[in-house]
Amino acid sequence: MGIPLILTMGDPAGIGPEIIVKALIGGQLDPYLDQIRVAGDVQILVRAALLFGIEARWLGETSELSCGQRRLKVAPLSRLSEAEVPFGQLRAENGRAMLNYIEWACEQCRTGKALAMVTAPIHKEAIHAAGCVFPGHTELLAQRCGVERVVMMLGGPRLNVCLVTTHLALRRVPQQLTFDEILQTIRITNDAFQRYFCRDRKPKIAVLALNPHAGEGGLFGDEERVTIGPAIEQARAEGIEASGPHSADTLFYFAANGGYDAVVCMYHDQGLIPLKLLHFEDGVNVTLGLPIIRTSVDHGTAYDQAGKGTASAQSLVAAVKMAVRMANNHNA
Repeated sequence: MGIPLILTMGDPAGIGPEIIVKALIGGQLDPYLDQIRVAGDVQILVRAALLFGIEARWLGETSELSCGQRRLKVAPLSRLSEAEVPFGQLRAENGRAMLNYIEWACEQCRTGKALAMVTAPIHKEAIHAAGCVFPGHTELLAQRCGVERVVMMLGGPRLNVCLVTTHLALRRVPQQLTFDEILQTIRITNDAFQRYFCRDRKPKIAVLALNPHAGEGGLFGDEERVTIGPAIEQARAEGIEASGPHSADTLFYFAANGGYDAVVCMYHDQGLIPLKLLHFEDGVNVTLGLPIIRTSVDHGTAYDQAGKGTASAQSLVAAVKMAVRMANNHNA
C-alpha cells in the first residue's frame, strides 16, 4: 500500500459515510484506492452501503471493507451500533468518534505515516458536546500541529480564494483587518502555493480591496491606503508576486480566467460567493499554513439529507484529488 492518504469519515449521523461509499461504488475513487484508508466505523459504513442496495462485508484479516466489486481499507476507530446512531441526529457519542478520527489522522500525518488527510464533514455542536473546546476542524488541527496562524482556502479548477477573516460579523471586519493579519495571509498563501501548486514559478496573488472601487481614492473608505496597500507593498518587498488592492467587482473575472493563482479576500462572503457560483459542487476547503496536508469537503453534515443516498460526492472526490495533487507536487 505504501504511505496512505487518510479519509476521515466525519459525523456518523451525517452524509459523510454515504458519500464515501457512493464515491467508492461509483468508481470515482478507483485511481486512489491503493492509497486511501478511511478512519471511521465499519458498521456505519456497512449501513451506508445498504442505502445503495449493497451488502458490504468486513474482512478483518486485511482490514478492508468489501463493497460490491471494490475493497476499501478502513482503520476501525469506533464501534457504534446503528441503533445508537439515528440519521440526522446530534449526539455526543458521535462527537467523540469524530474527534478520534481527526486526531488519529492528524497524528499519522504529523509523524510521516500518512501523505495527507481528507476530512468528511463534522457537526460542530456534536464535537462540543463531546468536550472539544475548538470551534471546528481547523482550530483543532492548528493546535495539534503547534501552529498559531492558518489560512482557509476554498478552491476549484477555476478559482482559489484565501480569507483574511472567516466567520465574523461584517461590522467587525474592518477592525480585524490589520497590517499584520493581511501580510501573514499573503505570506502563508504564497508559501503554500509555492510548495504545493506552483513549484516551477512564483505564484501570482491578487489581493482584494475592502471597499467598493478600492475606496475610490478615499471617498468610500481608507483601509486600502492605510492597511491593505502597505501590506501588499511589504509582501512585494519580500519577493512575493502580490498585486492590489483590486476592486472585488472586477477582479474575479480575470482570476476565473487564469490571471491569478490565488485571490486573497478580506472577508468570508467576498470570496465564497464567487467561489460557490463556480464550484458549488466541486469546491474544496484547504487549510494552508499547517505542516501537514489537509483538504476537506466544502459542505456540512446535511442532516436533512442523511440516510437518503442522494447527497453528491463531488466535493469529496475533488478533495481527494486536491490532496493527491498537493502531495505529489510536494514530494516531486
